[in-house]
Amino acid sequence: MNRPALAEFADKINEIIPVIGREFAKCQSSELYKAKITFPQFMILMLLHRKGESRMSDLAHLMNVTTAAMTGMVDRLVRDSYLVRAYDPEDRRIIKVKLTAKGSQLARGIHRGQRRTIIRVFGKMSEADRGDYLRILTQIKDILLTEDSAKK
Repeated sequence: MNRPALAEFADKINEIIPVIGREFAKCQSSELYKAKITFPQFMILMLLHRKGESRMSDLAHLMNVTTAAMTGMVDRLVRDSYLVRAYDPEDRRIIKVKLTAKGSQLARGIHRGQRRTIIRVFGKMSEADRGDYLRILTQIKDILLTEDSAKK
């Protein structure tokens, strides 16, 4: 495979990433539809599944939205019993959210579905290609996180 110029590479990536994202999302859409949650709410559930409880302001930062926007997303998840809010006993201005048993169950189910999809897709690739893909994704993540922390 010939090596494209950087601009051509960027065009190809811009073409490929939305397709990959859409196709992976399709695999999860039935779970999200049954639970009646939006994609941003799904992201909140999965962040909390990985991190445990989190401050609203930290979630807003991770999702790159305002605290007010995060409040709206969390409100529905609380209303539907996927999350619970708790005030920090040290400082009542700090509001933390965490998964309820129902939210944990949903997050675990979605995680299992994602895992099955990844195994199905990446099982068709060689171990070397999977290793290269993981190495490159990790490098991209590290570059993006380094750039993000440099902005602060």
